[in-house]
Amino acid sequence: MKLGTSKRAVAAAAATGVIWAALAGCAANEEQPSGEITPNSSGPAQAQLQGELNGAGASSQSAAQEAWRAGFVALQNGVTVNYDPVGSGDGRKQFTAGGIGFVGTDAPFSVEDAGGGHGSCAADSSLVEVPVYISPIAVAFNLEGIDSLNLAPNVIADIFTGKIANWNDAAIAADNPGVELPDLKISPVHRSDVSGTTGNFTDYLAATAPEAWTAGETEEWPQAGGEGAEKTQGMVQALTAGKGSIGYVDAGQARDLGWAAIKVGDEWAKPTAEGAAKAVAVSSLESGRGEGDVVYELNRATDAAGAYPLILVSYLAACEKYEDANTAELVSAYLKYVTSDEGQQAAAANAGSAPLTADAELSAKVSAAVERIGS
Repeated sequence: MKLGTSKRAVAAAAATGVIWAALAGCAANEEQPSGEITPNSSGPAQAQLQGELNGAGASSQSAAQEAWRAGFVALQNGVTVNYDPVGSGDGRKQFTAGGIGFVGTDAPFSVEDAGGGHGSCAADSSLVEVPVYISPIAVAFNLEGIDSLNLAPNVIADIFTGKIANWNDAAIAADNPGVELPDLKISPVHRSDVSGTTGNFTDYLAATAPEAWTAGETEEWPQAGGEGAEKTQGMVQALTAGKGSIGYVDAGQARDLGWAAIKVGDEWAKPTAEGAAKAVAVSSLESGRGEGDVVYELNRATDAAGAYPLILVSYLAACEKYEDANTAELVSAYLKYVTSDEGQQAAAANAGSAPLTADAELSAKVSAAVERIGS
């Protein structure tokens, strides 16, 4: 299947090579089945830090975490970093239970949960939670000979609730003149695990098509029927294998599938990093959170030109205070790298995300939050 225009743009961004020179020296760091990145013998002669850092969570961050861990270990060759992409829900459970040093999540902790009570943290610690990965969610599909369609929010909702069941339905055809739609059953695919990506997708539908999508925002798929797939990788595999399938997935990991443009105002917006960044720019930070808890309230219903509001803003959450000083040092150093311009460009090159460092005000807030991590 050919790459559409938006995918060629993302692929070109991913090929910029901003990080590849830095990663070239890390070729020996092959990722183990557990998600481990091991020390690089070609790194600095004297590493500042020593130890093992464990994290888990959002599978949407997989490609970005791969780049972050490789880049960080190249600088700190006495450190081993592990990240298990178990999904946002399971990652948050592990963090609260005390099994990991940091968690990646596509849905932030609630204000109440951010205040404390996590086994990974010191008893009196609140959370540090910062956006690290801004990416469009693609409404991805598998139709032979078609790599781009226009799908309005109410049509997307009707597809995933089963009201629209065939690809040549009049509602789809109306927004795609000249496209020869097949007489083929639509096979919707959804996440079977508790998923921040599902939360972002359903939040978008609830905001833009409330009459067609009545289930609201939820991280657990609320509809009966359809095919369930676990984690981002499972979604991509199911969509790739299923003729006539459609699903929702981080755009950076679905480049070989067809992508839908969504209706924003009077325009059709494609899932690009630039569109995701614009959607964040027209959104605001949630009120009522602490200085270390930098969380967005996304404007899903924006009609701003160039914005693509079907996005995920994925976070890393850590403790403001750790019982163990070495763990605090490792987490602090890793998050500083991830949120640096070098780390953000690494993710952009490997995953097609939008660097948060492009927004100086946001970058300053994130840096100040990360500085709060200690013991």
